[in-house]
Amino acid sequence: MRNHRNSPTVHAGSMADIAFLLLIFFLVTTTIAKDKGIARKLPKKCPPGQVCSLPIKERNVLRLFLNEKGELLVNDELLPVAALKEKLVEFIDNNGDGSCEYCKGVGSELSSDNPQKAVISLSTDRLAPYSEFITVQDEITKAYLDLREKYALEILDKLPDDLSESELEEIKAAYPFLISEAEIN
Repeated sequence: MRNHRNSPTVHAGSMADIAFLLLIFFLVTTTIAKDKGIARKLPKKCPPGQVCSLPIKERNVLRLFLNEKGELLVNDELLPVAALKEKLVEFIDNNGDGSCEYCKGVGSELSSDNPQKAVISLSTDRLAPYSEFITVQDEITKAYLDLREKYALEILDKLPDDLSESELEEIKAAYPFLISEAEIN
């Protein structure tokens, strides 16, 4: 029979201490990347007893649909994503009702009345590629930024970086960011 008293042993206590110290070291030295998302301001909650949804004229809604293949349909017509920004600017800045003094649009009866009434409705298929969804969101944001920058330069005669808080609010009121990811009836 073998004598267990003389057999070599490994001290597991010190190995556990080393493993714990390594774990602490990696937790302390590792940087965790912050998640980035799409910045959107959600609408305020509707107070009880008030009607918060107003009827929207069909001409004031630009319907975007991203299908499972990543193809973009704008009002049921296939459009390359690269041409979306131009289409959005044309729709938003249309001045269809003639009430917008700063709009540069042609006043088409097929586009929005004015920027305050223009709504972008974005719908996606469940299987649509996420990268295409982000690209569409980026193009929407670029269109609004382009219109707001032109307003700052032409109406306020200032660079966007030189604007005061009240001027920024004026620009946001001139070109409000109205996007819906819900069905609009």
